[in-house]
Amino acid sequence: MSVLKVIEILANSDKSWEDATRKAVKHASKSVKNIRSVYVNEQSASIKDSEVTEFRVNLKITFEVD
Repeated sequence: MSVLKVIEILANSDKSWEDATRKAVKHASKSVKNIRSVYVNEQSASIKDSEVTEFRVNLKITFEVD
């Protein structure tokens, strides 16, 4: 039987929501092992002078507990 845990994290990128998600998983994997999946809970963006300046994601990362 596997035991899974879910944590919630926030990340941002100046390129895209996908890039923010990839950065979040890469950074989380430095301290969290056995990541199984990521769920994008929410997306938002910052705007300055009518231009998108930053993409933000709120993620839920699921990983297996040893």
